[in-house]
Amino acid sequence: MGALFVPTVIAKIVAHRYGLVEVSEVESVRERFYAISAERRLKHPAVVAMTEAARSTLFDRAPAG
Repeated sequence: MGALFVPTVIAKIVAHRYGLVEVSEVESVRERFYAISAERRLKHPAVVAMTEAARSTLFDRAPAG
């Protein structure tokens, strides 16, 4: 017996592939992804969109306090 955490977006795929059963969803667990580019100017549209979304999410927030 054991348990593992799987991102919600792939939970059904993983459960089906490995014969697992979903027991519960833990909403307080978060996963972070990082995109690192060596180029000074981003060119790929998907990378530009992710970078802009991350900047607006991270830097447009009011300071916590």
